[in-house]
Amino acid sequence: PKLIAAKFCRYLLHLDYEVTYVRNFTDIDDKIIKRANDLGEDPLSLSNRFCEEYVADMKNLGCLPPTHQPRVTEHMENIKNMITQIMENGCAYAVDGDVNFAVDKSPNYGQLSGRKLEDNRAGERIAVDLRKQNPADFALWKAAKEGEPSWDSPWGPGRPGWHIECSAMSAHYLSFKFDIHGGGSDLIFPHHENELAQSSAASSDSKVNFWVHNGHVTNNQLKMSKSLGNFFTIRQVIEKYHPLPVRMFLLSNHYRTPLNYTVAQIEQASETAWFIYQTLQDCEVCLSPFQERLAKSGKKPVQIAGEAQTCLTKLQEEFNDKLSDDLNTSQLVTGRKFNEALKYITLNLKPLKKQKQMSPLVHSIAAVGREVESVLRILGLLPTCSYDEVLQQLRERALVRAGLKAEDVVRLIEERTSARKNEKFGISDKIRADLAAKGIALMDEGKETVWKPCVPVVQGKWVGFVGWVRASVDSWVAFKWIYRFIGWFRRVTGLVDHSTSMKKQP
Repeated sequence: PKLIAAKFCRYLLHLDYEVTYVRNFTDIDDKIIKRANDLGEDPLSLSNRFCEEYVADMKNLGCLPPTHQPRVTEHMENIKNMITQIMENGCAYAVDGDVNFAVDKSPNYGQLSGRKLEDNRAGERIAVDLRKQNPADFALWKAAKEGEPSWDSPWGPGRPGWHIECSAMSAHYLSFKFDIHGGGSDLIFPHHENELAQSSAASSDSKVNFWVHNGHVTNNQLKMSKSLGNFFTIRQVIEKYHPLPVRMFLLSNHYRTPLNYTVAQIEQASETAWFIYQTLQDCEVCLSPFQERLAKSGKKPVQIAGEAQTCLTKLQEEFNDKLSDDLNTSQLVTGRKFNEALKYITLNLKPLKKQKQMSPLVHSIAAVGREVESVLRILGLLPTCSYDEVLQQLRERALVRAGLKAEDVVRLIEERTSARKNEKFGISDKIRADLAAKGIALMDEGKETVWKPCVPVVQGKWVGFVGWVRASVDSWVAFKWIYRFIGWFRRVTGLVDHSTSMKKQP
């Protein structure tokens, strides 16, 4: 959800809106207390550690930092004041140190989720709290329990319920009226429904213009859960994959749609990221002799090629159309228009290298490159370091996934080069295929062989068969040369007398 919120923030800033972005932390609740007890750790110490790790993960993913980042424990007075206001408005009641929201007092309860109040009945397997006026009533304040953190209040020591904290903090930083409230689709009911009800009960002016709910990431079409053993964290993923392609993958779907995580998809995103940043690196290198003059030209009108102008127009139109349509980022960097812009740069780099003077070609490539970078910047996919550095980081992650070190690849390249010189093509092919299976692609550029990350190539039985045939042919060729050498050696050394011949006598 926070990635989606940050994505909205980026786009609104691009459109020159003034944005106040609040990302709040629940640093005390039932789950945190239970986890802390299991670990023998102080609950607030545990939640503080989780919050700091989360902030670091979001930074690694390129999420914009929020304007405000409040925590529940820092806003107890705001929370208690809102509960008091709700009680004074006749929408909540205290019982034995607890304060419950009375859903019967909320005539529009269910308007967000589409659920009817009569449908929210206590089930047979759910323990019913007989102190509640309605089984659907929910806690605004929970009375303190022994051994749990608590704060003083007019109703006795305790702590906030889950829902009230979000209403109180959003009202504090954004007022009761604000534009966008985001969260996962699983929060529509009961969390956001309860937020809406209690905020309306606290102030008749309360209003959220847009509720935005995102789909969740699944793992091979299954919901992630620790019980299924298919749960992992962002931190675990970026140990093997660079954060930029991970972000690229997360933006590859419309945010409302569930996103299915597979290794194949994240590998493809890594290969796409390599191609994009390598193209921009090549572009930067080729334009370097002209950078000073390009900087001087600034925003002055310059002549660019018609093909370049077409690329620019189409890319801008697709970008604006997609993001204006409910912030649809799906297939933006893998779509045709974006790739046509990259293709234009790639195809014109060779003629650019021959340019000595400023020309329409120089301006054309520079303009297309800037537009590509603009798209990446708005999506949060533009590296904060140089392209050379990010390419090296992508290589390092590829080596981790392959279980290799850089010197291992260099050694294998040398072995392959030697095999090719000796016409042992079966061996050279096997080295290339084995590395490709591990996500390392070898490329022969003139007399030099370089490597780049790639989607691991699965070797089928025919690939193995062809390699066996080539190796066998190589062995047969070697055998023939050895046989010829032995024959030549015997003739030269006189081991074979060619002056006479044995003939069968008649």
